[in-house]
Amino acid sequence: MSVPRAVLALLFFLFAILVNAQKDTTNIKSYADQVMIRANLDTNIESFIFSEGEEGKEKQQIFTINNKTKVSLSVDYKIISATLSFAPKFFSDNKDNELKGNSSYTDFSFRLFPKRFIQTLYYKNVKGFYIENMQDLFPGWKEGDPYMQFPDLRVQSFGGSTSYILNKNFSAKSIYTQGEWQSKSSGSWVPFLDYDLTVLRNKVDDKKVKETQYKIGGNIGYFYNWVLGKNVNMSPYLALGLGGKFSTYRDAQEDNSRVNAQYLTLRMEGGLHVGYNTDRFLFGGKMNFSAYTYNQTKNQAVENNNMYGLLYIGYRFAPPRVVKNTYDKIQKKIPVL
Repeated sequence: MSVPRAVLALLFFLFAILVNAQKDTTNIKSYADQVMIRANLDTNIESFIFSEGEEGKEKQQIFTINNKTKVSLSVDYKIISATLSFAPKFFSDNKDNELKGNSSYTDFSFRLFPKRFIQTLYYKNVKGFYIENMQDLFPGWKEGDPYMQFPDLRVQSFGGSTSYILNKNFSAKSIYTQGEWQSKSSGSWVPFLDYDLTVLRNKVDDKKVKETQYKIGGNIGYFYNWVLGKNVNMSPYLALGLGGKFSTYRDAQEDNSRVNAQYLTLRMEGGLHVGYNTDRFLFGGKMNFSAYTYNQTKNQAVENNNMYGLLYIGYRFAPPRVVKNTYDKIQKKIPVL
């Protein structure tokens, strides 16, 4: 997995310390009766890495998108959190269309927090990739030359995860959405199941190709909320997972016959959150990474890596009467809310 060694070393160090850290009981302040809005700015670096060759002599092709800066808007109320993300064209990192091609990015996520469960659902649509490591593949290529582009390559994902917080004195919402504030340091193991349906589309020699992938995996992670002061916290986490991937596509080189394949998948993700919180205003930053890999054949491997930093600022306020009344009516019909 292509994750910077310094990041891994830091996270493993924190992971080793926090597993043995104090298991304080904690006081948790909830802001569920407030509406919270957040604006997020992050550097979304998503790439697919195709490796071929014997170990130590692999040749890699790194497919990535041109959009590097993403804006997200979030709204939270009660146990519901919704986020819409997109990549505006006015950021300088989202330009260079002549050299890298035009990319588009949209991501919508919906999260519920019933008791100690966390249920996440998301939809992601990414289109327009280019090969990032041109120098490795074409020695004559130099900076300023056009990149090899795949404007029709599109990846759509529908997925989610179901998590359970083992420590009842640990507030996951204080890390995920800042919907709570935890006044004493505490951590928790969090087992979770992740699953998604991904559809890849592209054009090869004016022929449309399509691959459908189903993935499911079991994971275990450790999250720790380290309270540094009355209004400041730091929260590292690390998770590992194992799962399966099931792929269906038509082989254009073999009479367009349908091909089914199954793979064993490995997953690693982690991050660090630092935040400042008051009853009205909140702001902070996060650094996250996720790395997902599987072997296609003996000497072929595919990785999907995502590493980004995020800055956020938010504000809480009393819900408008129409919002409160509407939610209360829905809650009577759906008690889990």
